[in-house]
Amino acid sequence: MAQEYKIKGLSALDLKNGEKREVEIEGIENGKILLAKVGSKTHAMSANCTHYGAPLKLGVLTPEGRLTCAWHGACFNVNTGDIEDAPALDPLAKFDILEKDGAVYIKGDAATIKANRRQPNVKCTAQGEEKVVIVGGGSGATGAAQSLREEGFRGAITIISTEPNLPIDRTKLSKALIADKSKIELRPQDWFDSASISTVSDTVQGIDVSSKTVSTASGKSYQYTKLILATGGTPKALPLPGFKELSNIFLLRTIPDVQAILNAVGEKKGKNIVVIGSSFIGMEVANALSSNNSVTVVGMESAPLERVMGSEVGKVFQSIIGKNGVEFYMSASVDSAKPSEGDKSTVGSVSLKDGTSLPADLVILGVGVAPATEYLKDNSSIQLEKDGSIRTNEAFQVVDQPDIYAIGDIATYPYHGPGGNGSLTRIEHWNVAQNAGRSVASSIVKPSAAPKPFIPVFWSALGSQLRYCGNTPNGWDDMVLQGQPDEGKFAAFYGKGETVVAVASMQMDPVMSHSAELMRRGKMPGLSEMRKGQNVLEVGLPAEVKI
Repeated sequence: MAQEYKIKGLSALDLKNGEKREVEIEGIENGKILLAKVGSKTHAMSANCTHYGAPLKLGVLTPEGRLTCAWHGACFNVNTGDIEDAPALDPLAKFDILEKDGAVYIKGDAATIKANRRQPNVKCTAQGEEKVVIVGGGSGATGAAQSLREEGFRGAITIISTEPNLPIDRTKLSKALIADKSKIELRPQDWFDSASISTVSDTVQGIDVSSKTVSTASGKSYQYTKLILATGGTPKALPLPGFKELSNIFLLRTIPDVQAILNAVGEKKGKNIVVIGSSFIGMEVANALSSNNSVTVVGMESAPLERVMGSEVGKVFQSIIGKNGVEFYMSASVDSAKPSEGDKSTVGSVSLKDGTSLPADLVILGVGVAPATEYLKDNSSIQLEKDGSIRTNEAFQVVDQPDIYAIGDIATYPYHGPGGNGSLTRIEHWNVAQNAGRSVASSIVKPSAAPKPFIPVFWSALGSQLRYCGNTPNGWDDMVLQGQPDEGKFAAFYGKGETVVAVASMQMDPVMSHSAELMRRGKMPGLSEMRKGQNVLEVGLPAEVKI
């Protein structure tokens, strides 16, 4: 039951416009809330981000009342507590504020204050003729399904996924190698049941656009009025000698993949592990396995993540992870996988084209993903791009198919962030998929509404936490590096001409989140200003959104 709780040490609401302040609540152990003033009104809400628990006092508050977490870009509306942008799934709790007798109180219940969140209103009984089928069970599917219910959709919702588990936080597979589904499921089964969202473990084999049906490997078919394709990516294998024939060579995409890797490593560890690929998945899994194992990363670039981040920043990551004992063979090409002396069916080493032989008890491939659209290759109604992706408009509607949407790794869409100018791009980021799912849900419920703009955000565990916002569909040609990169503390500003198109940071929060908000408003300083030492956190945020 709601009751009044006194805020410690506060005799009056004295916040300035735009100020955030974390305060303690008397009578509740570890009870904290956040006060934020926007305009003439002070709001009281949960103190921590509902994604991974970051203190929101470290976040970015905009003039119109958007509160963005400093860690991973989750954004909330301070007026309502509702989610504005992924990756958070639960909104913030809001509390009434009152001043009396020389003190300030909030009105709420202890459980909600301690929980630091409220549950979204998704409970319903499906009814009517409308049927949304979602193919895929990842971040985008979850974002779409939840947002449909939040926005009042009462028709049937069915999620069809090839994976046996419910939708999971896939980022924790490569970053932490968690194989316990109960620890990484985004929502439990009873949540889906209460929201009348059906979850099906099956493989989609075809889509009949004329009859609006989805057919699966089990022989079942599902009718739809709206279809959302969110099948993600398929990890690429290496078409080289030994990689197909030998065991203990792993891809990484699912819980069973992680379990197989952990089984091969064993409880005693001490294994020789070769990771092929020096992009995000390869670097994350190498870092995760570095303790008590001998880990070697093989990459074709001169530095890890060079294509995305540049060699100077890539060498920072190499140095950080190298301190954990990981060795690197860069500018290297793989020739073949060789069998073990003791078991000819199991990998024993990896040969490089320069003749180097790397001992390997197991090999993990992180050489990229392809759009998982095999079920559409012979479909004449849905045209695939050369890379296997699906072209959409800004609302993620498939070209010439107004009742079908594509989101996440499989979607190629017009990008209107800095330097984008509507360029077609495909982005393999967790946040992008979930935000796209949320956008599609809004389009289905409110067809006349304009697509909601968002700036792509991603993060990575590379010995320290990397934050990144923006995108480079047309590449980048210069970079300004601020901070102390040798200490793993930096902000990198990537430019195409004078326009800053992307920002990466480590240990300099909330540079990424503040930059993302500036990008939304078309107010990100130019590259020449950053080169002169401009502190992006000192650049004010106007209310108007430009993208």
